[in-house]
Amino acid sequence: MGKEGLRYAAKVSLDKPAAEQECLHNRWHPDNPSYGSIKPNEVVKIECVDWTGGQIGNNDSADDVRDVDLTKIHYLTGPFDIETAEPGDVLVVEIQDVQPMQEQPWGFTGIFAKENGGGFLDEIYPKPAKAIWDFEGIFCSSRHIPGVRFAGLIHPGILGCAPSAEILDTWNKREGELITTHTHLNRVVAEPPNALNVHAGSASGDLKDKIGKEGARTIPGRPEHGGNCDIKNLSRGSKVFLPVHVKGAKFSVGDLHFSQGDGEISFCGAIEMAGVITLKFSVMKGGIKQLDMKSPIYIPGPVEPQFGAGRYIYFEGFSVDEHGKQHYLDTTVAYRQTCLRVIEYLRRFGYSDYQIYLLLSCAPVQGHVAGIVDIPNACTTMGLPMDIFDFDISPHVPVEKRDLGSCAFANS
Repeated sequence: MGKEGLRYAAKVSLDKPAAEQECLHNRWHPDNPSYGSIKPNEVVKIECVDWTGGQIGNNDSADDVRDVDLTKIHYLTGPFDIETAEPGDVLVVEIQDVQPMQEQPWGFTGIFAKENGGGFLDEIYPKPAKAIWDFEGIFCSSRHIPGVRFAGLIHPGILGCAPSAEILDTWNKREGELITTHTHLNRVVAEPPNALNVHAGSASGDLKDKIGKEGARTIPGRPEHGGNCDIKNLSRGSKVFLPVHVKGAKFSVGDLHFSQGDGEISFCGAIEMAGVITLKFSVMKGGIKQLDMKSPIYIPGPVEPQFGAGRYIYFEGFSVDEHGKQHYLDTTVAYRQTCLRVIEYLRRFGYSDYQIYLLLSCAPVQGHVAGIVDIPNACTTMGLPMDIFDFDISPHVPVEKRDLGSCAFANS
């Protein structure tokens, strides 16, 4: 680092359409043109747009959440060639800092319509809804969920290296099979390649068409490279170990979050933001074989909001659904029930179910699998930090119902 400070490996514009910016792309493909190169042990800053590319506004309507175009997401910054990285290596990414863009000190949390993959509880809460969060240093608060203020554990939702052509083919085959064999669920279970609104940086013509036809959607994380894992503890000071499958690694990052709860239970459930991330890269030669790596590994950093002993309330859920049906060691059913127990608890104070759903998606709740051996019931828990509220929510305190406003809804 010289007198001019850290180098920006990429800068974005919040005023220019994301699809017109060559440093961005929205599909995983080995042939995405590299935007630039980064040396091993170099520390760089990388700017990112929010995951929708600016489709969501700071307003009191959820029409934009209802109408969001999911063929455009996620807009990632990159890919970057990391010098010396080769297939079989492991890319070590140290997250040194993540901050909102100074010109946009706010973020959003949303509930999408069910047909757009509304989230973990979309069958129960199908209406599009939104909350805007204002950033105050390390803290955030929302006019749409009053009575709450907490420090953000700021992190990227997506970190990953490009797949090889063989791995991309594996993704498309196995997800295509899932789509074919699960039509009985009457819902979207995976998104196949879709050329509509594909953006591949500087690619054009036949190359852009190829990426649109073959490129994997960025919606899920995948074991071979990480991607959209939405792990809230990948914050400042963390180290992420990513398998390398193509020359240069072709690393990309995006989907920055000011805060998120374990599980990010709404599809747009973190506090989504545009921002800048500071990263340091190094390369472990032959690291995949050395670590017998089948999926990424990470070491969390030392930065995390702290709440004192006894300052969480934990709620339990089991593999018995809301209709009373017994399931066998189903942690998905159990965690859904855990979420519903928290919603029922906080509803008593005056919050609407939709406000609570949004809050549990983005506040620093602690989700755990408590037990998965005691047939037939898995047990999951969610720890709700009491100190994020400006009133006492302890179980032993008499409940006082308050006027706590409303989150934003779509007009129809």
